[in-house]
Amino acid sequence: MTRANRFRYFLDYFTTNFPEPKTELEYGNPYELIVAVVLSAQCTDKRVNLVMPPLLAQFPTAAHLGAASAEEIFPFIRSVSYPNNKAKHLAGLGRMLIEDFAGEVPSQIDELQRLPGVGRKTANVVASVIYNLPAMAVDTHVFRVSHRLGLVPKTATTPLAVEKALVRYIPEELINKAHHWLILHGRYICVARSPKCSICPLAPSCAYFEKHFGKALAYVPIPEA
Repeated sequence: MTRANRFRYFLDYFTTNFPEPKTELEYGNPYELIVAVVLSAQCTDKRVNLVMPPLLAQFPTAAHLGAASAEEIFPFIRSVSYPNNKAKHLAGLGRMLIEDFAGEVPSQIDELQRLPGVGRKTANVVASVIYNLPAMAVDTHVFRVSHRLGLVPKTATTPLAVEKALVRYIPEELINKAHHWLILHGRYICVARSPKCSICPLAPSCAYFEKHFGKALAYVPIPEA
């Protein structure tokens, strides 16, 4: 099966069965989302959602966060991964939002990446979720699932290479949704250990399934629109 056909199957399934995916992080505004995404690095959304309410009660705005020290922030996030580093990042993020962006979360990827604790993945999440821009954030789920499905070549060995390979085949208007589709599929079906291939709706077009289980599930070509 060609890569283009794998993409067509993937996009057809999710646009039909899950047309409006959303992040599982809980937030009420751009400031809350960027804080949550910074905390979510190598940490579960479930854990972040537990941490956020008391954190926001103490630091409800960028101004409050920027006025705090890392030591003051740490007790509220001690249960997430790498709390020391993230406390420092959040303190710096709050200050920069106030000093450089008038308290507003920027929409441009390059400006977002200037913020402490915000790499390309985090910047893409914020740009996609908040500003509905065609940004493809590549986390461990997206990286794993896109390779297993055969959506990206084996030579795509970095998150940036995977990002470029994905956006090449995904229509611009679906890029922000495809990010969520890949994450959720990796979180609940195509898990890191023992992927649930027997119940996977994408098995007929999956390179991993074909390699490990043969062509037990026949591929049915998707009609042209």
